[in-house]
Amino acid sequence: LVCISCLLLLATWRSVSQKGKEPPGPFSLPIVGNILQLNVWNVPESLKKLSKKYGPVFTVHLGPRKAVVLYGYDVLKEALIDQGDDFSGRGILPLMEKLFQGIGMSFEINGESWKQLRRFAITTLRDFGMGKKGIEDRIQEEAHFLVERLKSTHGRIRTLCLLVHAVSNIICSIVFGDRFEYEDKKFLT
Repeated sequence: LVCISCLLLLATWRSVSQKGKEPPGPFSLPIVGNILQLNVWNVPESLKKLSKKYGPVFTVHLGPRKAVVLYGYDVLKEALIDQGDDFSGRGILPLMEKLFQGIGMSFEINGESWKQLRRFAITTLRDFGMGKKGIEDRIQEEAHFLVERLKSTHGRIRTLCLLVHAVSNIICSIVFGDRFEYEDKKFLT
């Protein structure tokens, strides 16, 4: 009990000593952070209330992890457009970091290899027609098939599964030049 109390006291002291280096925010508890101060059923409203008290840029602790919140159009525009290079990185997801060691387009966090992977993906997608009229036509065609499928099921089908099939069909249409029927065994496999 004494060791746990000392650890909690140390964590609190460390977070208080670092307060001058980060944006303002509500006092956080060790281990749980500010989770108890947020309404988990309506997080945007909770963040709105905190932004009124602490300003458009503030810090919250989600469990032991610190998060800086940018709330409002002007602050987001300044961060993402005016200072885009400084804010172009991505947060670290501990489980994905452990599983993939930061390798791959989806899990590469920051740095030069991320920029190269992103550049390669955009170039490849452009070669397949991304951003050109041809891909829009394929998306609209698949949207038509999706609407017809939804009408024929009368709401007795898993919509999420159907959406996954529609997106997969768009990709197949771009890569293979043809789409599949939703019941096609080869397509479902």
